[in-house]
Amino acid sequence: MSGTPYCLKKAVLAFEYGYATAEPRTLTIWEAQFGDFANGAQVVIDQFISSGEQKWGRMCGLVMLLPHGYEGQGPEHSSARLERYLQLCAEQNMQVCVPSTPAQVYHMLRRQALRGMRRPLVVMSPKSLLRHPLAVSSLEELANGTFLPAIGEIDELDPKGVKRVVMCSGKVYYDLLEQRRKNNQHDVAIVRIEQLYPFPHKAMQEVLQQFAHVKDFVWCQEEPLNQGAWYCSQHHFREVIPFGASLRYAGRPASASPAVGYMSVHQKTATRSG
Repeated sequence: MSGTPYCLKKAVLAFEYGYATAEPRTLTIWEAQFGDFANGAQVVIDQFISSGEQKWGRMCGLVMLLPHGYEGQGPEHSSARLERYLQLCAEQNMQVCVPSTPAQVYHMLRRQALRGMRRPLVVMSPKSLLRHPLAVSSLEELANGTFLPAIGEIDELDPKGVKRVVMCSGKVYYDLLEQRRKNNQHDVAIVRIEQLYPFPHKAMQEVLQQFAHVKDFVWCQEEPLNQGAWYCSQHHFREVIPFGASLRYAGRPASASPAVGYMSVHQKTATRSG
């Protein structure tokens, strides 16, 4: 994308929107080099993708793949601005997903192609997870599985011994999982929310059913406090946790910039967030 005109991103995204609208039987995918760069096409997202069906009755199954993840690459290569898309969500107008395994990506795209209705799909797609040793799927999961909007605890923990449940989305899950295993902790469960909108209330209630006794719930995210899913989705989180339980935030403090500019500072903030 280096050296290309500013208008290219919005021009290509507008073309893909029109193509997906005119050819609903196709699986049309637009992928940004980095999710950050989609801001050059924000007018198309605001005027057409998020509200085209409500304004003109035009359904669209366009998929937007936005590489997203905090890996120390600086403020222009870290955030697809998840919070902006969640703020645009209403009236079931589109889907926002954060898949964490190859099987989840496959079944998410398969569902998008096969389902009977057409709605835009915004994906915070993985970056380092493409080569992460824990982000793997078996052939069985690929062949016979389905997309899971929420994924419960995968380690063999005794639910009765769990004192805290950490909810999260995306790459931070693997950071939490590795740290918990390193510390040999058995009283903290980790739950993934793979679809942030429409929020999977039923799936989350089923996942959290075994932790009905837990009073300490935490939402953990890589993004700063004023970004990510916390501000736009915490009311959904509160609706699915047990009555009387508390919900806390764990992550970076509020920031005007999406990310810091130095790897050393990034690592320090990541450690404090965990």
